[in-house]
Amino acid sequence: MLTLTRLNAASDADFVALLDGTYEHSPWVAERAAAARPFATLAQLKLALARAVREASREEQLALIRAHPELAGKAMVAKSLTAESSKEQSKAGLTACTPEEFARIQQLNADYSARFGWPFILAVRGPRGQGWPRSEIIATLARRLAGPPAFERAECLRHIHRIAEIRLNDKFGASPALGEQVWDWAEALAVHSDPGFKERGELTVTYLTEAHRACAAQLQQWMLDDCGFDEVSLDAVGNVVGVYHGAEPNAKRLLTGSHYDTVRNGGKYDGRLGIFVPMACVRELRAQRRRLPFGIEVVGFAEEEGQRYKATFLGSGALIKQFDPRWLDQLDADGVSMADAMRAAGLPATLRAIASLQRDAAQYLGFVEVHIEQGPVLNEIDLPLGVVTSINGSLRYQCEIVGMASHAGTTPMDRRRDAAAAAAELILFVEKRAASVPDVVGTVGMLQVPAGSINVVPGRCLFSLDLRATTNAARDALDADVRAELAAICERRGLSFTLEQTMAADAAPSDPAWQARWEAAVRAQGLPVYRMPSGAGHDAMKLHEAMPQAMLFLRGANAGISHNPLESISADDAQLCVQAFQSLLHNLAEECRP
Repeated sequence: MLTLTRLNAASDADFVALLDGTYEHSPWVAERAAAARPFATLAQLKLALARAVREASREEQLALIRAHPELAGKAMVAKSLTAESSKEQSKAGLTACTPEEFARIQQLNADYSARFGWPFILAVRGPRGQGWPRSEIIATLARRLAGPPAFERAECLRHIHRIAEIRLNDKFGASPALGEQVWDWAEALAVHSDPGFKERGELTVTYLTEAHRACAAQLQQWMLDDCGFDEVSLDAVGNVVGVYHGAEPNAKRLLTGSHYDTVRNGGKYDGRLGIFVPMACVRELRAQRRRLPFGIEVVGFAEEEGQRYKATFLGSGALIKQFDPRWLDQLDADGVSMADAMRAAGLPATLRAIASLQRDAAQYLGFVEVHIEQGPVLNEIDLPLGVVTSINGSLRYQCEIVGMASHAGTTPMDRRRDAAAAAAELILFVEKRAASVPDVVGTVGMLQVPAGSINVVPGRCLFSLDLRATTNAARDALDADVRAELAAICERRGLSFTLEQTMAADAAPSDPAWQARWEAAVRAQGLPVYRMPSGAGHDAMKLHEAMPQAMLFLRGANAGISHNPLESISADDAQLCVQAFQSLLHNLAEECRP
């Protein structure tokens, strides 16, 4: 097996020879990465190779893409693939295609090549390295055929890096066992889904449904039987709580975790990754019979997404005494109150029991959370990990503009009171205003013309507003400008409007000391520190109100898409995430020793 010691000591020519086959017919990638030696970790080597490609010219990148064979193409039939490509296509079962599958792939290959001018590239051994099912390969090829050329070129390069990563693992005999465990847990938990979604193969787990309760039971079982937590329980709001004691049972604890509920038709890693990663760390500590100077408390928060009831961050909010008593009377779409849902799940549904969940911040060192990025940034810069500097503050509104419905043919353009046109004008303002300031975003995600008709000037328009920024000041400045513009638009057009604020969340800047601990943990993996804000809300922003917090992001595949079935991670990235968490625990233990 190849070692980093041997690679670091090799001549430039031998360095390239030792990495032969990593990037298909493209030795120049290794030639350019050689200058970055010495490599302390395999992750550092992988990044250097990826950067050599990223810094190459467009023509060189296209040549690299074109050096790869088509999937189940002529080279496979003629048995002229490289040994590496032959192994990969065989492992994915492409050598065993049915005649119908083979014909479908050939047609898609031809269509793809005609559209883009290069072969379709897919890391067919998949995120765990065990091979994609042929049906999924065909579906992915069909989906990506519709992508824009610039995006698709970048996606091909990302898959080439994944192919290279797996080939390097083979060369070095590296196995991301901890990352595979995280990946396997995510797959196993995803078998539970709410009725109406499960039948379609979609993942939806909303608060206290049968699927939600099954997830809670499974997490408890894994924590006890697989990981060896000392205490595992289900609390009064459905949070799953696992405690691994420190060397002294009464020692302070590090609090961590994330949520296990999902959005409708969501992904397998949003929230859940932040439960599985510390679970893997505790499992390793238990296997080593090792205790730290502090305890570890992992919480699988029962609710964060606000899908069944309008009670976002219910699980983490309960830990800081922010459970709104009015939530118990809320009804879901079927008319079931939250209190009744709690009782049906075996929870007490009493304010006294819920109030008892409040944590004493003095008994905790702080809160850390691992989360999938849910965006494209890390993917675009070839980095598996990012350190969060702040969680955006946000404001949300339900809005209505009222004008006058009138005949589309007989109402002159200068006499219209068009509510939809006013909303469209505001949408463009929000886009322009938010884009003018770094780390500020504004979105109109819902837009409706009630009782609209093709031949009627819209008299009403309903829409949502989602305004976010890394600081409260930047958020509030955006809010003020948008509200002023809405008023001006409606005044000019002779319209009225209403705004109902549905959420207000303050920005949650990372605690400097805890952010620095995550940065040290990332450096320990041989990776550069990339600091980034979180545009999405997380449980950490609630715990921020009670104790210091900081977050670590993990790169998502498929251009970082999230809240979507395409949400994905690789076992290798998950391995780095677990290792970074282990490094944080080790360094914190050193800090805590007398």
